[in-house]
Amino acid sequence: MAKMAASVVESGEDAFRKIFKFYKRREPPPDLRDVTDFCRGVPGDKIFPAELDPAAVSDEAAAGVGLKPVRDWRAFGLQGYPGFIFISNPFLRGSQAFWVRQCLKTYPQKPNICNLDMHMCPADTQDIWGRSAHELGSPSSGKRQPKTLLEKLRWVTLGYHYNWDTKTYSANSHTPFPADLHSLSVQISAACGFPEFSSEAAILNFYRPDSSLGIHVDESELDRTRPLLSFSFGQSAIFLLGGARRTDAPTAMFMHSGDVMVMSGPSRLLYHAVPRILPAPQERAEVLEHLGAASLQQGGGGVLEPVSDADWAVCSRYIQSSRVNVTVRQVVAPGRSLPGTPPPSLLRTEGGPTVGYRDGPAGGDAGKRKRRNSGSDDAVET
Repeated sequence: MAKMAASVVESGEDAFRKIFKFYKRREPPPDLRDVTDFCRGVPGDKIFPAELDPAAVSDEAAAGVGLKPVRDWRAFGLQGYPGFIFISNPFLRGSQAFWVRQCLKTYPQKPNICNLDMHMCPADTQDIWGRSAHELGSPSSGKRQPKTLLEKLRWVTLGYHYNWDTKTYSANSHTPFPADLHSLSVQISAACGFPEFSSEAAILNFYRPDSSLGIHVDESELDRTRPLLSFSFGQSAIFLLGGARRTDAPTAMFMHSGDVMVMSGPSRLLYHAVPRILPAPQERAEVLEHLGAASLQQGGGGVLEPVSDADWAVCSRYIQSSRVNVTVRQVVAPGRSLPGTPPPSLLRTEGGPTVGYRDGPAGGDAGKRKRRNSGSDDAVET
């Protein structure tokens, strides 16, 4: 890939776009030997251990959201990308099932906003899980069946809802941010040196085997000094992290289930993309097992709950061929607010299913946003 990237830059072409297409192509399939794999890799010239702050997160607080003690996390930095931290699956065994269930069953609930709202009536998207669970939870008949609503889900927004047309956030399009996801995010951010991070917005992207995420920069947040957190569940993906310009050739890396990325400092505003979804490697296959009812290690006040056999049957069937990514971000600086922001007491739920949200599409025109399943390198999502 290094030789290919060099030739692209020399010719003055968009290096990122060229490499995106290289990894996205189906025939012939791309050579993946140059893709960085933090799961198997050891610190070397390109990868180095990242410094975390174990004292910032107690073992009990970590276990309460399904994480190992911070001292046991395998965290890495990448040469040439200051502020970028890659944490290789810090989750306790069995705890990912809870977060997968939340992403598929709880967070898409109304009045959160999803892509299906843009071309379906509210009554039809009121219970996406309920209208999909029976088919996904039943053994496959081998015959091709129509896609369920859950399989048609492409994105869900939480907290401040992003307006895809104006590329802005608005206080007029806001619902309380889920307390459990906030708890997970603050433990990760605190361990990475950001103890005052506030979860104010999140985008869930749901990837099918032929999906991709276009080249983009996350720059719509008013406060860009806070990190962007990314959580990956289910199947694997190739993630491309570039530079401040599209002529900068990106570094390709694998993201597996349970992996967490933190983009802070200079890396916060770098171009990035996901050109390809891949089957999970054997060493990560354990997350696809039925571990939802396993004994979960959690401290007092933890958010984890066992996942029922019925719920896990649906989740397992879904993630056997799909990937879910959650990006959490802080929108405004501490002490600041968007015009018309509701009182702080209304900005976050106190746990459990999200309730009391305002129904309707973000900004009124979010349905015009283009999202291509098979993926276009120009289809941008933040």
